Amino acid sequence: MRDNDSATATVAIAVNAPAPAGQDLPTAAPAPARGTLVSRGALLAALGVAAFSLTFPATAWALEGMGPWTVVMLRSVLAAVLAGGALAVFRVRLPERRHWTGIAVVTGGVVLGFPLLTTLALQTSTTSHAAVVVGLLPLTTAACSALRTGARPSRTFWIASLVGAAVVIGFAVQQSGGAPGRGDLLLFAALLVCAAGYTEGGRLARHMPGWQVIGWALVLALPVTVAGAAVALSTEPLRLTAHAIGGLLWLATGSQFLGMVAWYRGMAAIGIHKASQLQLAQPLLTLVWSVLLLGEQLPPAAPAASLAVLACIAVTQRSRG
Repeated sequence: MRDNDSATATVAIAVNAPAPAGQDLPTAAPAPARGTLVSRGALLAALGVAAFSLTFPATAWALEGMGPWTVVMLRSVLAAVLAGGALAVFRVRLPERRHWTGIAVVTGGVVLGFPLLTTLALQTSTTSHAAVVVGLLPLTTAACSALRTGARPSRTFWIASLVGAAVVIGFAVQQSGGAPGRGDLLLFAALLVCAAGYTEGGRLARHMPGWQVIGWALVLALPVTVAGAAVALSTEPLRLTAHAIGGLLWLATGSQFLGMVAWYRGMAAIGIHKASQLQLAQPLLTLVWSVLLLGEQLPPAAPAASLAVLACIAVTQRSRG
């Protein structure tokens, strides 16, 4: 991760010039094929999704020994220490002034808003239920991307996205007895702020490396998160169990920093709207983790809903635009 790394591919322009007498021109290294770049971007985005799929189970573990405000603030402080250390070691220069507004949106949506709203929601919702509701995030992110960047995915893309969203909404309403509960309202609010943060982060990752995007967003939030952590630790109970510590460490390193690094680089490579639809797989992965790590009993409709939205991924990835 060097200061001049870029999340976007650079293509060298070959210029034919006569070689000096008796000398052969060195052969220029071929630029990576477009298919290779797309495959690499899809892999990075998929790694980000895999990291995010553990977020809800890790949050549930952390909540076993900490209050919700403590979890949210400490995860961001620890991630900021990791990111700030990397920025200092590699002597990364401050972003250009024109990028700070976007970084602030990433801070508000990804660093503060989404973690806080989902952590509060998990006090009344199971991780399996929350995971399927958050299956709406791909559609929300694609819509934000279209509004913010002018991207115009094909009609097939939107149909597949809407089908996945309809399945998710139906599941949420069915599980809440016909009307959204408090946890669902918090989750829907989390979708909106996270989609805005994803869109801005994906856009910025075309101008700077993805790890720097989330790194500066975490550093920007430090005044709020340090003060919030101090208040939360003084007012909320704290019990340092193995689950609580392990969950917090994963949230800080995997969900908040390393997962975001892979995610933003993948979005920059294959496009925000296409990368966002890979997140349709996240509910299924989280459902698996909730059974293996938390021993939850899945609602009968949860696996079917997750598989339905997972089936939409192939359609959105093969669509044009």
